[in-house]
Amino acid sequence: MKIKLYWKLTFVFCFVVVLAITSGYLYLVPRLKSYVENNLANNIKRQLFLSKDFLESSQKDMPGQTDLQSAAGKIGSILGLRVTIISPDGKVLGDSELTREGLLAVENHSDRPEVKDALSRGLGMSKRFSSTVKKEMLYMAVPLNSGMSRGVLRFSESLQDIDLLEAKINKVVGLGVIGILLFGLGLTAFVSVFVSRPLAEMSLVARGMARGDFSRKAYSHSRDEIGDLAQALNAMSEEIKDKIGNLNSESAKLDLVLSSMFEGVIVTDADEKIILMNPSLRKIFLIDTDPQGKKPLEVIRNTAVDDMVEKIIQGKQQLTTEEIVISIPEEKILKVNGVPIMSNNRLEGAILVFHDITELRRLERVRQDFVANVSHELRTPISSIKGYAETLLEGALKDKVNAREFVDIIYQDANRLAALINDLLDLSKIESGKLKMSFTVLDPGVLIKKGLTVIENQAKAKSITLKTDIPLDLPEIQADETRFSQVMINLLDNAIKYSSEGAQVIISAKVADSYLQIDISDTGMGISEDDLPRIFERFYRVDKARSRELGGTGLGLSIVKHIVSAHGGQVWVKSELGRGSTFSFTIPLA
Repeated sequence: MKIKLYWKLTFVFCFVVVLAITSGYLYLVPRLKSYVENNLANNIKRQLFLSKDFLESSQKDMPGQTDLQSAAGKIGSILGLRVTIISPDGKVLGDSELTREGLLAVENHSDRPEVKDALSRGLGMSKRFSSTVKKEMLYMAVPLNSGMSRGVLRFSESLQDIDLLEAKINKVVGLGVIGILLFGLGLTAFVSVFVSRPLAEMSLVARGMARGDFSRKAYSHSRDEIGDLAQALNAMSEEIKDKIGNLNSESAKLDLVLSSMFEGVIVTDADEKIILMNPSLRKIFLIDTDPQGKKPLEVIRNTAVDDMVEKIIQGKQQLTTEEIVISIPEEKILKVNGVPIMSNNRLEGAILVFHDITELRRLERVRQDFVANVSHELRTPISSIKGYAETLLEGALKDKVNAREFVDIIYQDANRLAALINDLLDLSKIESGKLKMSFTVLDPGVLIKKGLTVIENQAKAKSITLKTDIPLDLPEIQADETRFSQVMINLLDNAIKYSSEGAQVIISAKVADSYLQIDISDTGMGISEDDLPRIFERFYRVDKARSRELGGTGLGLSIVKHIVSAHGGQVWVKSELGRGSTFSFTIPLA
């Protein structure tokens, strides 16, 4: 809980006052009480010796106890004290506050400390609570040594007056403390408020400055340190306002530049800790926490980046460039350029710029693979056509049996070239987005039956059984009829091609969330785990020799993947080598 300054001043003042009064009280009251007790003891002592002399001189021949009782009563009434006369063996012979009958019931006083001291040292004194009169008493005794008064003369006085005096002192001191506190509270509160008000106003101004509000000013009409502080605070407010304005302007420009950059940027200090990271780099590495103050390895989890920063900071390299590969959240290739940050020939940190060259490298690889694959795919049929054409021209035309066979081979290879070119054109249109599709509401059951009709003769030629598991109440889909049929025929064609004679192919369909899932399973040769990740790449073949033998172009599954993706669905495969494969794809429901 926050305590105001004027309350602190008030509490300090009151604490000092209370401490001073309490200290004075604790010092003076015991001494005053001791002084009163000593004064009382001295008075009793003088009266005791006077009474002793009086008794010894006037009672040379003491007749008996009755006279002692009378003497004790008379002395007690004159002095206002309790007077007791005790025999040397401790028996009470007279007491000013007891009757003669009461003396008989009084216990022996030989064990009283003042009686013992009086008999042994000539004077005894003791303070204790009296069970007889129920009061705190001061006792003083002297011995009687002449005539029949031989024994002990004892005076006793109640200390109640001293206790009453102490109580009055406590009351006066308590009332004084309360009065001084009340007066001090009022006076100190007034003075404290007067003194602390300018400071409170300056505190509000300072808090406003901390929040970015520089409109309020501190005012103080006093020509002292507080006034100087107010002026200094106002001057500082203006200066900070100007500085912050300039910094915000520069920061806004820097943020705009960094935010608009496609390249990722990371800046570290001389201790290799991150001080800046732009949104592009956060997006690349999926960083959703504040990276400031952390080392690159803690945030990016890539040792190559951490090594680059270390090399730059330690001065091993002024300019470093590396290509790094990341696999999370997806595989990417990044080109990283790093340089040191120098200021007045002093190393302040390092800056690294990340260029995403994944697509560039992919396109380079695709181009290389495409050129190599197309060249290979074109070379084979062209060489065949050229070879058989040359044979015919050299005279084989006259051999009607072989000539027809050669022309038939030329015709098949020409069809193979035409299929390859058509597939290449289709794939190019799909990838470039130029292939137009007409999405309509279709009955998937009807489309599947049409696809089976097209492929039925091919299946019969290999004695392959086509089985279906298609529910009658399949919901309608949103698709392009021609392209959907192309996907079905491609997958069914592959299933039949790569299945042995007498095998079976199963076509099933079911609803999965908001999609229709179609599965085409065969009992063919299957696909190895090493080939599965690349099965949908263009020109990729699991068994290249058999694929060419069967007349495939190597583009069918790549076309299937692009058509399904254009519909908003997915395609995948599950396979076990030697036991067959299941190709699945999804199409959105209407």
